[in-house]
Amino acid sequence: MAIDYLQKILTARVYDVAHETPLEFAPTLSRRTGNRILLKREDQQPVFSFKLRGAYNKMVHLTPAERAKGVIAASAGNHAQGVALAAQKLGCNATIVMPVTTPQIKIGAVAARGATVVLHGDSYSDAYAHALALQKKTGATFVHPYDDPDVIAGQGTIGVEILRQCEGPLDAIFVAIGGGGLISGIASYVKRVRPGVRIIGVQPTDSDAMARSIAAGRRVVLPHVGLFADGVAVKQVGKKTFRIARELVDEIVLVDTDATCAALKDVFEDTRSVLEPAGALAIAGAKQWIAQHKVRNGTFVAVACGANMNFDRLRFVAERAEVGEQREALVAVTIPERPGSFRAFCELLGKRSITEFNYRYADPGVAHLFVGLEVASRAETRALLAALKKRRIDAFDLTDNEMAKLHVRHLVGGHAPAAEHEIVYRFEFPERPGALLRFLDSMSAGWNISLFHYRNHGADYGRVLVGMQVPPREMRAFRTFLDTLGYDYVDETHNPAYAMFLGR
Repeated sequence: MAIDYLQKILTARVYDVAHETPLEFAPTLSRRTGNRILLKREDQQPVFSFKLRGAYNKMVHLTPAERAKGVIAASAGNHAQGVALAAQKLGCNATIVMPVTTPQIKIGAVAARGATVVLHGDSYSDAYAHALALQKKTGATFVHPYDDPDVIAGQGTIGVEILRQCEGPLDAIFVAIGGGGLISGIASYVKRVRPGVRIIGVQPTDSDAMARSIAAGRRVVLPHVGLFADGVAVKQVGKKTFRIARELVDEIVLVDTDATCAALKDVFEDTRSVLEPAGALAIAGAKQWIAQHKVRNGTFVAVACGANMNFDRLRFVAERAEVGEQREALVAVTIPERPGSFRAFCELLGKRSITEFNYRYADPGVAHLFVGLEVASRAETRALLAALKKRRIDAFDLTDNEMAKLHVRHLVGGHAPAAEHEIVYRFEFPERPGALLRFLDSMSAGWNISLFHYRNHGADYGRVLVGMQVPPREMRAFRTFLDTLGYDYVDETHNPAYAMFLGR
């Protein structure tokens, strides 16, 4: 029998723990986009996320006998806090399985609400499997983070509030998608009450399981997911949420990390609040969709769905926000190594502000410069590159080059003529003791590390750039090493940023 989600949403019990959050006008963002942008402030919930709505609605509908056996969940963040708060309110035991890589601030927040925290595995998938095993042993009720009708209905109460709060016309609602529970709940209500309102999902380009699943007509499993917007880092969406999204979601927008960082800055400028990356996805998607469709004078709601941000990440966000707003360009430039050439290059830049400049003498004939510039748009960057080319100055746009932004800008000047047979890979290491040692122990003793760069970005995983000298005859063994290691990696040996600034 089909589930009547409209009835379930209208009868959902969430306000024992949740607040009706405000729908706030974003003046600066609205003025910049030429539209009326409204933010649904779910970041103002007691656990700084919408997740407590679904968790509580699921748990409040358990029978006394079920509640007496307790509940169990797997989560690395917001869902864990929602379940813990709901259990605290209802007076039942809660066990939360979290990956061992979970930051201590999140573990402490869950434990502070009286839940038992079990650390297991390096990823959510590991924690999820362990939680299911514990559930079978204990008989506790498993509270799924998204693929459960009561959880979906609880999140759907956000849609009820939006339609009640938004006076006048409403063109679209932008919603972040991880496993799909939030957008499924909102769409299930809005499409029944006001079907003309578009429901637009937003996913990171590197965690787009729902977009790929809808395109394929079946649920797909991503081999790996991006780490920045960890709140939506789901390898496979739910069965129920996939069915609802395929039927009710009008389209899905994909945004990159830089666009998300820019959206975080936008929200801060309008509200003085700091969202988490997943919490800002809807805003990034709204901006991108409006620009692509050249829409003016519309009314759009973006759900600011969470604010559990690690403070250490702010450094990375600030660094990337200007690029995401297309207000900074990163350019690699080659000029003759002779007196006066640098001055001539600066004259070509005109009055543009230089945000970064990296150079080190390495070649008697030419100089390689890594330059950051303030620009008004990507069009200005293209015009600058054309002007440089006209003056016979070689220049490459590195603004979208992930390796350049994460690592090379901090390593410029590191040419190593003696590093024979050097190959360069970008890895994602779990932020836990022993991760580097495991990497080193897995390597062949004959491979020399010729380059190593690591930056902590406040995430559960560290981004590491490694150069190794591996003779060609040993490349088969090297590929075996990569497969055995199990860390996500990207081969950057032929990246132009490496060749220009770091290679032989």
